[in-house]
Amino acid sequence: MSYGEESIRLHRASRGKVATLLKMPLETLEDLALAYTPGVAAVSLAIAHDKSEVYALTGKGNTVAVVTDGSAVLGLGNVGPEAALPVMEGKAILFKSLGDIDAVPICLGTQDTQAIIDTVRYLAPTFGGINLEDIAAPRCFDVEDGLQDLGIPVFHDDQHGTAIVTLAALVNALKVTGRRLEETAIVIAGAGAAGIAVARLLRVFGAPNMTLVDSREIIHKGRRDLTPVKAGILEFTNPDDRRGGLAEALRGADVFIGLSVAGIVDQAMVRSMGKGPIVFAMANPVSEIAPELALEAGAAVVGTGRSDYANQINNCLAFPGVFRGALDVRATRITREMMLAAARALADLVPRPIPTAILPSPLDRSVVAAIAAAVAEAWEMRAGLPVGVAATGEAQRITSPSA
Repeated sequence: MSYGEESIRLHRASRGKVATLLKMPLETLEDLALAYTPGVAAVSLAIAHDKSEVYALTGKGNTVAVVTDGSAVLGLGNVGPEAALPVMEGKAILFKSLGDIDAVPICLGTQDTQAIIDTVRYLAPTFGGINLEDIAAPRCFDVEDGLQDLGIPVFHDDQHGTAIVTLAALVNALKVTGRRLEETAIVIAGAGAAGIAVARLLRVFGAPNMTLVDSREIIHKGRRDLTPVKAGILEFTNPDDRRGGLAEALRGADVFIGLSVAGIVDQAMVRSMGKGPIVFAMANPVSEIAPELALEAGAAVVGTGRSDYANQINNCLAFPGVFRGALDVRATRITREMMLAAARALADLVPRPIPTAILPSPLDRSVVAAIAAAVAEAWEMRAGLPVGVAATGEAQRITSPSA
């Protein structure tokens, strides 16, 4: 039986992956009086008097909304909100199992940018954070940007979770292959949410030589069909103004980062790259090139987004820890410094990387703790707070520094 067939059987048997658990007993009339009426009225009045009490008296501070419009689910495309629900439930169980964060899947019946922004804004008082998921580019950029004033972290995981883990994987793959980032030529296939975010984070980290390729060709200065987002990345990519398709982009390159679709890379392309190249074929559920084919063609390090191969470069390594850290210090947003801190912490968890182990396992329980601590410290330093303030409960008084 295949993974797909077994997954359908398991989901049918359990009727989904998430359920509601109670934190308070409800066995007696006294329990009812305390949890509901009349006792709960005093709780509501306490929050009405001081809104910050909502964090102490409800589950808001440890609850994240996982929001999608179903327009870019995995590598499946625009399959709609109903088909997106099992993926959002999967995200929710990862939040809970790995980060001890309660997460609620919310699949919206609209793909209108302003409607999504408005809906999330209306829902925000219930949640301590918003995880945007599987929203197609370029709409995802506008949605995330339009929600940064909510006063709680809003994080598009397909962009930034992917970028954090990719950066950590690259740092350790460069160690394995003996390369220096400033001398490394990187090709990114896919100029959607993940590809753009990876390029932006790598630029901040110091990568000087990146070329992006979308579904048509290399993104270059002569193209007249570019969206504003794609045109904007030319400020720091394709320094030699290269032209052509993916095959031309890969010739002589040191690193391939695939965030696109299945089967677009063949062995000849890998052989045309520099000696002992790094190949991150991260399309899901089928990679741009099968790992065994990339290795056979000479790749020194190969990673995918899948859990059934070595070097899983998957955003599940990032988002539980990022949100855990942000919630713990009651951060009002996720800053670039927090993302870089998360990537460094993740890479550091593998102090002696080897070709088949450049990242820890997604099920390694030390990952969330390490990333959460790094993210919390980055926020506290940016906000001018003493490091470790989360433990004192003082974080509720911080104001958002500029991004």
